[in-house]
Amino acid sequence: MKFRHLFFPLLFLVPLCSCDKEGIDMDDVEVPNNYALSAGTSTIFLNSSVAYDTEADWVSGKYSTRFNNGDRLYDDVRTSSNGTGGGLGPVYAGYSCGSCHRNAGRTKPTLWSEGGSGSYGFSSMLVYIAKRNGAQFKNYGRVLHDQAIYGVKPEGKLSVQYTYETFSFPDGETYELCKPEYSISEWYADSIAPKDLFCTVRIPLRHVGMGQMMALDPTEIEALAAKSNYPEYGISGRCNYISERGVMRLGLSGNKAQHADLTIELGFSSDMGVTNSRYPEEICEGQIQMDQGSMMGLSYDQLDVSTEEMENVDLYLHALGVPARRNVNDSQVIKGEQKFYEAKCHLCHVTTLHTKTRGAALLNGTQLPWLGGQTIHPYSDFLLHDMGSEIMGVGLNDNYVSGLARGNEWRTTPLWGIGLQETVNGHTYYLHDGRARNLVEAIMWHGGEGEASKNLFKKMSKEDRDALITFINSL
Repeated sequence: MKFRHLFFPLLFLVPLCSCDKEGIDMDDVEVPNNYALSAGTSTIFLNSSVAYDTEADWVSGKYSTRFNNGDRLYDDVRTSSNGTGGGLGPVYAGYSCGSCHRNAGRTKPTLWSEGGSGSYGFSSMLVYIAKRNGAQFKNYGRVLHDQAIYGVKPEGKLSVQYTYETFSFPDGETYELCKPEYSISEWYADSIAPKDLFCTVRIPLRHVGMGQMMALDPTEIEALAAKSNYPEYGISGRCNYISERGVMRLGLSGNKAQHADLTIELGFSSDMGVTNSRYPEEICEGQIQMDQGSMMGLSYDQLDVSTEEMENVDLYLHALGVPARRNVNDSQVIKGEQKFYEAKCHLCHVTTLHTKTRGAALLNGTQLPWLGGQTIHPYSDFLLHDMGSEIMGVGLNDNYVSGLARGNEWRTTPLWGIGLQETVNGHTYYLHDGRARNLVEAIMWHGGEGEASKNLFKKMSKEDRDALITFINSL
């Protein structure tokens, strides 16, 4: 499809990278009225429920076939085509990738709809548990698997209670923050006393721009860390480095940048209990659920999913299109962008980054050069920042260490596509555990290095605050 009009917002002029990848020339990619490119060749112009779940235009031929195969496996509740149930369980956290990432987004969390672990074998969250010293419990791993196949006992069940506190902006408008308090019951083994337990919860991330993230130029991210020191605002981002497959690499993926890849193999294993070449053991190895699974007819003598199948899922995620920015010449959006800069949000939510010349590589070595040489706009520096520890007692510190990331440190969340979350997934729960019910609450939870921007936002008039929110929803 060809479009004949170019419109750009007042402060954010989107550069078009002229690089020919397999017949796609960015000089031929024209932007429709009221839109702006977000991810170079991977930008798509959709505002519907499949805005996160549609392939980029560069996907064709054998890659289109592999994309579709990966998409099916991503959504397949059996997680395999071997006809024996796909290896789900015996215990698990989600019954497919798509169960937690509906339409490649964030499935509505059962934390709010059901008060914790969901019924009918579904929760849409991960529950991380650890001892107070960071070690794992003998009879459990790093993740509490709160679901299980029929006839098998889950490892435990999560409950959440929210404490509500009302605050006021200087102009008198009120807002409310909800602090979660988690507890676990129905332990399959010896109960763990709350005083001995650290528990932190993650709702799913949006799978927007995964390929571009993996193709980022690491030297650019490291350069941002070297210069992202703004003492006047208390900001100083840093990189997370992860050792995976015996190699130390820059962490980019996950809430704390604790992964150097898209964790396809880990997700199959830890989230669904699906064995594979990298993780051949059952996640409940040595637990009573193994015997219970055997009694239910499960066999443990073969891998549940192949490397080729997993790489198809990896390709699917890398090849998803990124929704274009919308309403970019709307006066309210333009004003909101000005306020975004005035609040210094852009110091962490960096507007423009670049991908490596060669693009990205999948888990089994397949190269994706179409992702290379792109100018992209994820609104993130992908660095760790201290998000504070003293809002309503604990702030966003979850006391959970991931790589070099401390409990109070979080990777800057990429904002591209965020304004379509309600359309795609039917809710506006944000932050790592969904405690923020809207974007205003998400901003007001910012502490530590986000404190200055939060306070600048707080001091704005209601009209200006509303404009800033309108701008974020245009991303």
